[in-house]
Amino acid sequence: MSLRDDQLATLKAAGKDFDYYNIANLDGIDHLPYSLKVLVENLVRNIDGANITDEHVKTLLDWDPNAEPSHEIQFTPSRVIMQDFTGVPCIVDLATMRDAVKDLGGDPEVINPQVQSDMVIDHSVQIDKYGIADAVQQNMDIEYQRNGERYQFLRWGQQAFKNFRVVPPGTGIIHQVNIEYLAKVVMSKAEANGNTLAYLDSCVGTDSHTTTENGLGVLGWGVGGIEAEAAMLGQPISMLVPRVVGFKLTGSIPEGVTATDVVLTITDMLRKHGVVGKFVEFYGEGIASVPLANRATIGNMGPEFGSTCGIFPIDNVTLDYLRLTGRSEEQVALVEAYAKANKLWGDASDPDYVEPQYSEYEELDLGTVVPSIAGPKRPQDRILLSEAKEMFEKTAPAYETEKTVKDPVAVSTDFRGDFDIENGDVAIASITSCTNTSNPSVMIAAGLIARNAHAKGLKPKPWVKTSLAPGSQVVADYLKAAGLQDDLDALGYQLVGFGCATCIGNSGPLLPEISEAINANDLTVTAVLSGNRNFEGRISPDVKMNYLASPPLVIAYALAGTMDFDFETQPLGTDADGNDVYLKDIWPTNAEVAAVVDGSVSREMFLKDYASVFDGDHRWKGLDVPEGELFAWNDKSTYVRKQTFFDGMKATPDPVADIHGARVLALLGDSVTTDHISPAGAFKASSPAGKYLTERGVEPKNFNSYGSRRGNHEIMVRGTFGNIRLRNQLLASVGEEVTPGGFTYDFLAKKPTTIFEASRDYIDNKVPLVVLAGKEYGTGSSRDWAAKGTVMLGVKAVITESFERIHRSNLIGMGVLPLQFPAGESYESLGLNGTETYDIAGVEKLNEGVIPKTVHVTATHEDGSKTEFDAVVRIDTPGEADYYRNGGILQYVLRNLMK
Repeated sequence: MSLRDDQLATLKAAGKDFDYYNIANLDGIDHLPYSLKVLVENLVRNIDGANITDEHVKTLLDWDPNAEPSHEIQFTPSRVIMQDFTGVPCIVDLATMRDAVKDLGGDPEVINPQVQSDMVIDHSVQIDKYGIADAVQQNMDIEYQRNGERYQFLRWGQQAFKNFRVVPPGTGIIHQVNIEYLAKVVMSKAEANGNTLAYLDSCVGTDSHTTTENGLGVLGWGVGGIEAEAAMLGQPISMLVPRVVGFKLTGSIPEGVTATDVVLTITDMLRKHGVVGKFVEFYGEGIASVPLANRATIGNMGPEFGSTCGIFPIDNVTLDYLRLTGRSEEQVALVEAYAKANKLWGDASDPDYVEPQYSEYEELDLGTVVPSIAGPKRPQDRILLSEAKEMFEKTAPAYETEKTVKDPVAVSTDFRGDFDIENGDVAIASITSCTNTSNPSVMIAAGLIARNAHAKGLKPKPWVKTSLAPGSQVVADYLKAAGLQDDLDALGYQLVGFGCATCIGNSGPLLPEISEAINANDLTVTAVLSGNRNFEGRISPDVKMNYLASPPLVIAYALAGTMDFDFETQPLGTDADGNDVYLKDIWPTNAEVAAVVDGSVSREMFLKDYASVFDGDHRWKGLDVPEGELFAWNDKSTYVRKQTFFDGMKATPDPVADIHGARVLALLGDSVTTDHISPAGAFKASSPAGKYLTERGVEPKNFNSYGSRRGNHEIMVRGTFGNIRLRNQLLASVGEEVTPGGFTYDFLAKKPTTIFEASRDYIDNKVPLVVLAGKEYGTGSSRDWAAKGTVMLGVKAVITESFERIHRSNLIGMGVLPLQFPAGESYESLGLNGTETYDIAGVEKLNEGVIPKTVHVTATHEDGSKTEFDAVVRIDTPGEADYYRNGGILQYVLRNLMK
């Protein structure tokens, strides 16, 4: 008998009996943080005697808060959620795996998601039309024209695969649909014996902001598409038991402060504290007064503060939100009964409540939070609103060049008339999805600012591209019910779509006349958005400085028209009587916001909008969809191509080998993000991807974006390391100018060229490649193509000072070896500049079933001298070693399924 059998018990909820795994009576459970109790239940339920044993559970129950992570466990998520940019390649890979199974003589239908897997199509809508009444419909029409092939493929997948559902375009964003509808908090399923098993909802997603669900008490985080595919196919996620940071919240938000300000403050605090690889858990009596929407906003920013999750326990706030969003009373009763029976109830005022022990502690009195923004290029770089003008004036010169024109530049447009633009002007002010639009308090505050500004005759400046892209249709419903959409419309904040939009880089083109003036005069213009990502080059190719702000502040900056602005001392404009109007004159009180929220957000809205969530509109229903268990690949498709990862794959993998004679493809600095590596946004006709499409008769106006073409590896590999903000210092090492973007030096052809063209030359000549980089390599979103593109360029190893969690595991998942320089060393300190050839010895020890702590690297300089060092192997668990030995996670899974 195992613990799995011992702990099976019966639970009564809403008049029904459920089987469940009782963890409340296990020794050591009381002192564990909520998040680790979730992992205990997950382990107990999935004990199989091999990958997961009683011993794993005991190790977790004996968790020492002060210990460094060393114990490996297997986490088996109950669900997987995907957005379309990252999800399309997942389904392409599954479809390709079906072909591979058939080629190896197996049954293709063995390839199906083994757990509930949902895709929400939300990353494809672009803001082409704005500031007009039917912008949302026009943008949807353009979206379907651009993405018809992808959407046909996804509709085929919806019919061909079991346990796979698709939420069609125009519904909302992945995270809002997840917390408002898909998440169950406690799940149930029919068992073979006729009983119903209740178990904890947990969910990984192919978007780093999956942590939004942590606000509901659902444990999960963003993973690469590679890990997500393995989880879909029933593979547990290998992880080390983490340190857990307890974050105590006290007090209440003061007047004039928003949930966004709280989130930016917490992000700033936790980045300074250092939480990469750790869980963050919010606790204390103060959390009872934190609304669920604020909890979700905080959870959403987990990737920005760097932790794996940022979770709240289940309590009455959770139950109230489930009711509000249309979950049944039976489901709410099950969540309450289950949480209380398994010591997962987080009410600190309960007499039976035991305060968990944590590894580290942080505390914030919400009453001390002040209005803030973040920027100009990282979400953790918080700026007090009162100091924003001063900080802008300090940082702006770094973005200017000798070509930058300092005087105002005249612009003449048909759409917005004639005006002057200058450095610091706000070119984009977008209320965009994800962090904030799941939060009625900040959305209503934005609507009230619009109402007050409109009443006083204020308008955004004509050069500002304004847009409203909510995260769910419910937002549109309550803004309309409150009568606020008319006021937003009057300020140019018409609905443009339901999707990520500006935050993912789909801000759409600026007016051509504005874009031309910016680029011809090298102006430093800015963007203000209510999202969570503001990395360089992400929001718009025309915009150098990007700032995160609450939705009401987005409107305030649209009215100001420039970042070079002090809201305390400068008026936004004048009213009809000629009186100056300041921000404080139009800012609503907390009580006003709360009254409108209470009067306009209803359960009925959620029930109506989610009643037919998988059906789609006439556009979705009208798609021509192929049938059959195998996808009918079209060789002429420029959107969806059969992957090459399984070409020539054998039933048994070849042994892994040491690396000899490798050349450096890229020599990079610190904080290289997955945005720098993975192709995203628009691309030019002169780029390798542009040339590929032009050769196939695609006009530049129909290029669409990299994100929309993620199902075509030929496009994606050509755009890897192609970000316009990337600077490959290898060019400087050989005396060439460092051209921003995807350029390198080809040591075989002895000339500078594109990274893609050089990689083809090296692959043709069987020369392996390495990438050298600094600290925090791979920060940012969970982009599978950052790893897929790397391996398809022929890179065998990446050597850095440190890695961010997701990208390191994705590299292993694609068969690329992640290595770190010895502690305290870097390529600079070792005297390396990328002109050397590299030999890496000791990799072959992995064939003996062990993970070497280090491998020996020999860098041979052009003069024949050598630099030698032992690089730390960042394969952290036995599971990761299995993936690497198989050439990647998908090959490992496919071989296991074939058995």
